[in-house]
Amino acid sequence: MVEKVRAVAQRCIEEGKGLVPLIQAVQAECEYLPPEALRTIADTTGVPLSQVYSVATFYHSFRLKPKGKHTCLVCLGTACHVRGGERVAEEFSRQLGVRPGETTEDGEITLETAACLGACALAPLVMVDGEYHARMTPQKVKRLVGQVRRGEEADE
Repeated sequence: MVEKVRAVAQRCIEEGKGLVPLIQAVQAECEYLPPEALRTIADTTGVPLSQVYSVATFYHSFRLKPKGKHTCLVCLGTACHVRGGERVAEEFSRQLGVRPGETTEDGEITLETAACLGACALAPLVMVDGEYHARMTPQKVKRLVGQVRRGEEADE
């Protein structure tokens, strides 16, 4: 992996890209940012590791741990919040045994939250693997999680 990251970093340096695009390119190659990738970026660019780590942890889109096979994204925007989005997120956490930003121990499902998914009329809204599930309730969460785990098409 070190050689792969070094090659990506070198290409980005040659193209005159900054640190953020470089980290994006490495994450695209590795799917996340393992510690050895961050060290290699620092070594290759001469940027202090603390600065590389600071950038990698500042932006929400960067991941220091691998994502699960499936992603459950719960909207916590204003409309979703008013209509119970927080309770939906809490039920996902309870059902999966993880907090937002974490992945289940089996590596199957990553739980995330978003400030807005841009479909307020469907609140509270959940997106599973890019598919919207409108008017989600805590009661519907268990069935949806079961469908995701079984690889079934969700009927919500």
